Amino acid sequence: MEAVDAVVAHQGLITLLPTVLVLVLAVTLRRPIEALLLGAIVGIIILNGSDFVTVTAATTMRVLQDDDLVWVILVCGAMGSLIGLFIRTGSLASFTELLAKRAQSKSSTLLATWFLGIALFVDDYLNSITLGAAMRKLADKYKISREMLAYVIDSTAAPVSVLIPLSTWGFFFSKQLEDAGLAADGEGWMTYVSGIPYMLYPWIAVIMVPLVIYGKIPLFGPMKKAELRAASGQCIPPGAEHVEAANEFVVEKPDIKRYTSLFVVPMIALVGFTVWYDMDFLPAIYMTLALTIIIIIATRLLDHHDTLHTAVEGFKSMLEALAIIFAAYVLKDINDQLGFTTYILEATRPFMSANTLPFIIFAVMGVIAFATGSSWGMFVIAMPVIAELTAATDSNIALVVGAALSASTFGSHACLYADATVLTAQSSGCTALQHALTQLPYALIAATISLIGFALLA
Repeated sequence: MEAVDAVVAHQGLITLLPTVLVLVLAVTLRRPIEALLLGAIVGIIILNGSDFVTVTAATTMRVLQDDDLVWVILVCGAMGSLIGLFIRTGSLASFTELLAKRAQSKSSTLLATWFLGIALFVDDYLNSITLGAAMRKLADKYKISREMLAYVIDSTAAPVSVLIPLSTWGFFFSKQLEDAGLAADGEGWMTYVSGIPYMLYPWIAVIMVPLVIYGKIPLFGPMKKAELRAASGQCIPPGAEHVEAANEFVVEKPDIKRYTSLFVVPMIALVGFTVWYDMDFLPAIYMTLALTIIIIIATRLLDHHDTLHTAVEGFKSMLEALAIIFAAYVLKDINDQLGFTTYILEATRPFMSANTLPFIIFAVMGVIAFATGSSWGMFVIAMPVIAELTAATDSNIALVVGAALSASTFGSHACLYADATVLTAQSSGCTALQHALTQLPYALIAATISLIGFALLA
């Protein structure tokens, strides 16, 4: 920590340059991976001067050994394999047809997506990857833009996982609260639960979805343009053809007998395995994938060559999304060395009191999460500082927890290159920037209401 503080003191405002550059380039180029890598290289030059090539090589090697990144790659790859098997066996199409009998309009299709997102609460990756694959064709039938589909899915990913504490988010942040001293040993989960009523951003983000679906909150900006385009028959946005091609790389086996249960049972098993393995999603997806492969081969829906080939092809369909996530982790590594999070927290510390702390935590940490795309990693750094400020100002712990988790959710929901943004866009069939820029105005509405709420609650 001392080394990081020294870097911050030496670099000053230049600490912000790589992230600001990434945000500008991402919107300008509409290609987040190039923006992220260029921003990271600028950060490396700030830290190491002319030897940036050697340091870049060392940095990328170090990032590839990051346990969190390895977890993301394995989870997303396994989920891609599972979705590929669902497509190849026709079980995903069968499930979509079942939904089509009940969702017989544009609004009911979007509302069904919203309900399914809430049901898949145990992990936001499960929600982001599965729902897009399940709902794309049905959304096309009712001329729903892929951007609107992505907005509904993403608004029930992190927001729902945060609000329902029996989730990977709940268990991760409960541990962080104990490690930071905001909760006593063994009391992290209860402290987390006490903050749920004050998690304003996720509550508002989830509630806004049906209001948008039924026009109570009108369409405007990029989302309105996307929906007008879809109404004319072009649901897939221009420039996203390569995303759709990746999603369609695995095709249903001709003349196969479809079973809806082959989709529903593994999904229920995945939720059950996640709970069984103490909210660790990786062994849960491994068990579910193994179970699905065994069922497919045992019932002779596919032979073992076709089954394993499909699993590999499904993994490959996630490569572009994983490349963007890898680039975001490289930027995170550089920001950690620059002391990005610590610098901003220290700069705003003089303005913090019992009355202003929740408001400032949501505002400042929300900006950091949005700028860095790191909704979990930055809180490992920030939580001890937040705990210190909470004790110093004698602030309401539940309210502080609510503000911190709201900020983390906003980052996951709104960031142009956050994991959930990238994965939701991939599964829905649009680019990460197309999804992020159409969703951002609605995320900012929820954030503004949340800021007012924290100002009033303090």
